[in-house]
Amino acid sequence: MTNTKRYLFCIPALICCSMLCCFFSCNQQQKKQTTDVEKLSDSALLDIVQQQTIKYFTEGAEPVSGMARERFHADDNYPQNDKHIITSGGSGFGVMCLLVAMERKFITREEGVRRLEKIVQFLETADRFHGTWPHWWNGETGKVKPFSKKDDGGDLVETSFMLQGLLCARQYLKDGTDTEKTLAQRMDKLWREVEFDWYRNGQNVLYWHWSPNYNWEMNFPVRGYNECLIMYVLAAASPTHGVPAEVYHEGWAENGKIKFPHTALGYPLQLRYQGNPQNGAPLFWSQYSFLGLNPNVLKDRYADYWQENVNHSLINYTWCVQNPKQYKGYGKNNWGLTSSYSVKGYAGHAPNPDSDLGVISPTAALSSFPYTPAQSMAAMRYWYNDKKDKLWGPFGFYDAFSETDNWYPVHYLAIDQGPIPVMIENYRTGLLWKLFMSCPEVQDGLNKLGFDYPGKN
Repeated sequence: MTNTKRYLFCIPALICCSMLCCFFSCNQQQKKQTTDVEKLSDSALLDIVQQQTIKYFTEGAEPVSGMARERFHADDNYPQNDKHIITSGGSGFGVMCLLVAMERKFITREEGVRRLEKIVQFLETADRFHGTWPHWWNGETGKVKPFSKKDDGGDLVETSFMLQGLLCARQYLKDGTDTEKTLAQRMDKLWREVEFDWYRNGQNVLYWHWSPNYNWEMNFPVRGYNECLIMYVLAAASPTHGVPAEVYHEGWAENGKIKFPHTALGYPLQLRYQGNPQNGAPLFWSQYSFLGLNPNVLKDRYADYWQENVNHSLINYTWCVQNPKQYKGYGKNNWGLTSSYSVKGYAGHAPNPDSDLGVISPTAALSSFPYTPAQSMAAMRYWYNDKKDKLWGPFGFYDAFSETDNWYPVHYLAIDQGPIPVMIENYRTGLLWKLFMSCPEVQDGLNKLGFDYPGKN
């Protein structure tokens, strides 16, 4: 055999050998990457999820106001030309995320202070209505963007979510540098200017909305139980525009009608959830008010809020494990129903026959870390290890997905991303709980309403 023939004869063998080497090399590399991910400690994985999610409020912030954009789509960025539409409640959660980022050194303290200064500057000059901010603004102009036709004024619930963040930030900065002390004082002034008493509309209840154009026509008195407990606590706590305890007991608690002891999926609940859902509500009800308000040892004449929130979360988890509607993928490591994007529009997913649509929202389980640490960790590891290619993007886990419908939108909502780093941090260190509960006014408000709470004298 000539040398040429030998060479030609060897080419297929060489190609085959090369392909096999490449296959085994790639396979080994893939196995190594998988092993590396699986070997991540719980602490390291929590760091990754917190840091990536907080980028929504740093890299993704609206540049003029520094506030959180209402939404972001990783495929087309800003749907319906709402690139400049920012949200008050979601930005309040974002303020708390900045404190987590500073404390964990994801960003420098100086960068965090600069970002907070920009936010405060915007809040001082943007549209307000009796001290209360709207749900949405145009971030470039500070002018209100109506949430609906008659919802073009103050939104007391979203304002309360913002104040929860500002009070945490005030406490974080108040003993710092001269710049930080001045910024804390400006935050305090914003808090004192909110006219909670105006939003009574002359009654012993708080109203969600007021409009300079439609007055009280939205007609939404806020009665419990839902996500709005923080609003009543802050209204009682306000040193300048506070409301008496009767507003809480007669309005929110409806003279005791809020109490409704019952059992759902084997877990006792103490409260009547608004609308009387059979197995509790979307999980954000046990999260939004408790980003700063510490539910540990928190009790009043109506409920033990720690036990209520733990059981509310366990009911949600148990429903997904039992999976009575037989949706694809539900299980011990794939659970969590809350309000989020849905296959069709937006929906309040919950563990009830009519409101479980086969859509899992990662924020539901991840923001439940203080209540269900083992179950939340299992879900986080599964999504990060096994579903990362479909569920993970520039700002952490996407908002929602459905295996049943093979639906994996690359969408984010500020009000869903914000609670994730905050509640993970409360699980790890209690940072935001400590800051918020250290406010003397908050303690005064809780005392006024008859609460027991951590550290009460």
